[in-house]
Amino acid sequence: MTSEEQQTRQKTILTKLEEFFQGRYVRKDLTQRIKEGANVPTYVLEFLLGQYANGSDSEAIEHGVENVKRTLANNYVRPDEAEKIKSKIRENGSYTVIDKLTVYLNTAEDRYEASFSNLGIDGVPVDERYPQDYERLLIGGIWSIVRLSYDHESEDHFHIEDLTPVQVPFVDMKEIYSGRSEFTTDEWIDLLLRSMGMEPDEFDDRVKWLLISRLIPLVENNYNLVELGPRGTGKSHVYKELSPNSILVSGGQTTVANLFYNMTRHEVGLVGMWDTVAFDEVAGINFKDQDGIQIMKDYMASGSFARGRAEIQASAGMVFVGNINQSVDVLLRTSNLFEPFPEVMGTDTAFLDRIHNYLPGWEIPKYKPAFFTSGFGFITDYLAEVMRELRKISYGDAFDEYFSLGSQLNQRDTIAVRKTVSGMIKLLYPNGEFSKEDVAQVLTFALEMRRRVKEQLKKIGGMEFYDVNFSYIDRETQIETYVGVPEQSSATLIPMGTEKPGFVYVIGHDSDERLGLFKLESQVMSGNGKLEKTGIGNQREARESMDAGMRLLLTNFRKIDQRIAPKRHNFVLNVSNLNGTDTTSHLALASYIALASIGVSRPTLDSLVVIGDITISGEPRMVDDLADTLQVAKESGAKNVLLPISVVEKLSEVPSEVVATFNLIFYSSADDAVYKALGVN
Repeated sequence: MTSEEQQTRQKTILTKLEEFFQGRYVRKDLTQRIKEGANVPTYVLEFLLGQYANGSDSEAIEHGVENVKRTLANNYVRPDEAEKIKSKIRENGSYTVIDKLTVYLNTAEDRYEASFSNLGIDGVPVDERYPQDYERLLIGGIWSIVRLSYDHESEDHFHIEDLTPVQVPFVDMKEIYSGRSEFTTDEWIDLLLRSMGMEPDEFDDRVKWLLISRLIPLVENNYNLVELGPRGTGKSHVYKELSPNSILVSGGQTTVANLFYNMTRHEVGLVGMWDTVAFDEVAGINFKDQDGIQIMKDYMASGSFARGRAEIQASAGMVFVGNINQSVDVLLRTSNLFEPFPEVMGTDTAFLDRIHNYLPGWEIPKYKPAFFTSGFGFITDYLAEVMRELRKISYGDAFDEYFSLGSQLNQRDTIAVRKTVSGMIKLLYPNGEFSKEDVAQVLTFALEMRRRVKEQLKKIGGMEFYDVNFSYIDRETQIETYVGVPEQSSATLIPMGTEKPGFVYVIGHDSDERLGLFKLESQVMSGNGKLEKTGIGNQREARESMDAGMRLLLTNFRKIDQRIAPKRHNFVLNVSNLNGTDTTSHLALASYIALASIGVSRPTLDSLVVIGDITISGEPRMVDDLADTLQVAKESGAKNVLLPISVVEKLSEVPSEVVATFNLIFYSSADDAVYKALGVN
């Protein structure tokens, strides 16, 4: 889009805002300009700006900004100045303050009373018309401009003369539904991003969708989202600044009582008080209670948890954000995309399987000044209340009329996809007006976000999670569309084409019994039949295994090629674990093949991986976990697989789509494996 087209779209959006959302929008750069000098919540600032600095006339805006500054300077109550303000109220008889009020019913006195957050007073009588007109006073409180008077004779002393909310007291959803119909989808996306403080003209469509999907936990009940990526991409900003209905838990330390339920006070914790509970820096998450993770798993699965005899229901979503300190390609080769989580969570497949959306934070560019908008967007508090109202409806079945889900999605996959579809539809099409093409785009996005979770579960949990080939089927044409994840295509460890002589890939278990891909590299030089082994440290079993491969070469080299003459050469073998740092002891056959390959200067077959090992006498060993081993081979990019003939009867246990990935080559002995690896008939 050209600069001229961008300006035209901005003007069109502003014109529609003025017509259909009068008083509901603000110029976003003004918020930051004032916030630097006043520690007031963003949603309070933007409400005041919406009242005083609304519209597109620059002179009127500047006049309004001065009014807002003056109002804040004179009336905003700072907690450290509470006694000074109370004194002013007493000495002057009355005074206007800006503070957060929470109203509750005092049944003993049969009256409503208010508690002032920063001023630090409570028990202040409230006229019943205020909670009737502004229900949010009773639900978590509301920031307001309040005229307080002081009565020396009364027991209560403080009295409310007038109360005007400075947050949106209620939302007419008909305004949103009818107003959305006047915007194109692209215009609406731009408006949402500017409402978040971002300048949409700086991002491509893919990044726009990723940024907007951060809002799903605010519109969808019990939505579990993970976003890991580089620092400086605004991962936690949405949950800290954009809504008064979400809370960001920093530092990681928490307790069951704080998060779920306090048995002593019989009070529900954060999940019952907020729409979204976000954890900043997932690496530091730590429950002081041993059962904390288990309760979290129960809650993430069902939206409920048991404490004592009570079954507690709540609707808060769980969000986990954190940093990835290395490239995604490296992380996929050496570990998995949940690696930044603490071990108790990052290796618990039951916990990870409850995540509905893994948002690829590495695709969002690091913020720079140009990314922050100076355009017009919804007042933050207005948008927050709209999102809260949208939690009452669901569009999880939005695609059922047009599409069905593929066979590889299990029940948890289906729930996750439906929740993401529902959230994105509510954000992009809150009026429920969308086409088949619109739904297909949202469904594709939802399938990708869930598949990213499933792909990592497969790496961690093995064949239990092998069904990752997500798809959807057009009910009308019966065409099946498969949805992948972008980062998987660049994660193959075994390169296409022919490797150098002496290079061999083998799959084996490391010392912790984890399957991994290992690469052997060999060199040859004049000498007297010695073998130097590197990359194995002090691991005796790996050293003995490589020595066994060398003994086979010394004994059987004439069967391969007499020119190898191992007694007249020295060899070097280096082994590296391409999935981690530890090595394997299953290296005898791979070492034999690598030494023979470098000895005859002949490479192995293209994209070949060796499976299985041999005994000291050269007989093939059994392969116990064939399905998992072949899955690792598939993920690593192998095209030719060399494996013992004894596994033929086990191939029926391996999913057909995995077997069909390879050209399977069977060997009956160590020498036979060498011939076939080198392509010798």
